[in-house]
Amino acid sequence: MNIVEALKVYFVMGSTNCRDLDPEKTLYEALEGGVTLFQFREKGVGCLVGQECIYLGNSLRKLCKEYKVPFIVNDDIELAIELGADGVHIGQDDRDPLLTRKQIGQDKWLGISTHSVEEAKLAVKDGANYIGVGPMYLTKTKTDAHAVVGPELITQIRTSGFRDLPIVGIGGITLDNATNVYKAGANGIAIISGISQAESPKQAAAAFRKIGEFARF
Repeated sequence: MNIVEALKVYFVMGSTNCRDLDPEKTLYEALEGGVTLFQFREKGVGCLVGQECIYLGNSLRKLCKEYKVPFIVNDDIELAIELGADGVHIGQDDRDPLLTRKQIGQDKWLGISTHSVEEAKLAVKDGANYIGVGPMYLTKTKTDAHAVVGPELITQIRTSGFRDLPIVGIGGITLDNATNVYKAGANGIAIISGISQAESPKQAAAAFRKIGEFARF
């Protein structure tokens, strides 16, 4: 699976994001529903650490392998290497992109969060395989989220010379507004609570996948 295809429905989750189901069951349902990429983001109050985090990561990684879905780790390079992840995603305040690339090697995907055209340009210069742009809309999932930039920023990045850059929109994306993100120029959408907090993660993932299949920018 190439990176553009993988970004279509990008599910992000950690143990603290789930509603009623445990993380393994939540991811299993999401994979059954058709998510195309998964990011293990074990952050925040109450998150797992040490061997518990590694154990859960291994379980989630195994599920992704069964469904042939790429597995990304958020920020934690050591954990990503331990789990044999397909790549790493870092934020603007996480770590140096050039050092990250050196640590993970050239064959792994590097995603970088961006919140402006300038940050997008720098991410490309620093070797990002794809960028996350957001927040698209208000979100309660991340307590340290940046100010909302809206889908318009994706369009601005596209018109700044990055027509072919793999871009995923993130932040507050729902079934009602997902189409707008694709139309703005995103290759895909990143979803946390829209799937992990759904009554049926499988049905939610399938609904997002259906939108993605028909969306074009």
